[in-house]
Amino acid sequence: MSSCDTCLVRNRAICSVLETDALDELNRIGRRKNVRRGETVIWEGDDAPIVANVIDGMLKLTTATGDGREMIVGITYPSDFIGRPFGASSSNSVTALTDAQLCVFTRSSFDGFAKQHPGLEHELLERTLGELDRARDWMLLLGRKSAAERVASFLIEMSKRLGGRACEGPTGPADRFELPLSRQQTADILGLTIETVSRQLGRLRDAGMILTPDRRTIEITDWAGLEHESERG
Repeated sequence: MSSCDTCLVRNRAICSVLETDALDELNRIGRRKNVRRGETVIWEGDDAPIVANVIDGMLKLTTATGDGREMIVGITYPSDFIGRPFGASSSNSVTALTDAQLCVFTRSSFDGFAKQHPGLEHELLERTLGELDRARDWMLLLGRKSAAERVASFLIEMSKRLGGRACEGPTGPADRFELPLSRQQTADILGLTIETVSRQLGRLRDAGMILTPDRRTIEITDWAGLEHESERG
C-alpha cells in the first residue's frame, strides 16, 4: 500500500486531480515527514528546495519586519500546499504551529512532474488564485472591520478550515475546535491587542455565541449570530 492510499487528505489535496498511474508516479518522488511544533521547514529569503502537501496539523507563514519582529501573514491547514514551485527562494518562513505531517517533494522533482501533468499545473493556478482572494478578504478585514467583526470573522474562518463545515444556523450542531494560536499571535494576526481579543471573546461568550471550555478550545453555538457579528459594520 502506497502513502497515497493511506493519505488523510487524498481527496482534498492538490494531487486529487491525478489519475492512479500519475499518483503512483508522484508517490515515488515524495516522502512523509513528521514536523514538531515550532520547527521551521522553510526559511524566508533562503533557497526553497522543497514543496509539500500538508497532511495533518497547521503551520504559519511569517515574514520579518525591518525591526526584527515576526509578522504572521498566513496559516496553512490540512490539504494545503506549501512552498514555491517554479521559484528559487521563499518570500516567507513556514513554521509548524502544531505537530504536523507533510508529504514532501524536492522542488526540482515536483516542477518536472508538474510540467508533464497539465491538470496539476491548473490546480496549482486555481489554488494560487484562491489564496489571492483570501489575501484580499484579509486586507478588507484589517482595513475596514471593527475589533468585534475581526474576531468573529476569524473564528468563522478557523472553524470552516479546521472542521470543513458550512454554517448551519443557530439550531445546527455546534462546531468545536482547538485554536492553534496563542492570544498574542491571534492579536498580532488581527492587528489588535491581547486585551481587545480577550474582551471580544468574552463578549461573544456572554452573548451565547460561543463557549470557551479552556483558553484554546472554541465551541460555536450560534452560527447565525456569529455571522451577523462578523458583518454588522
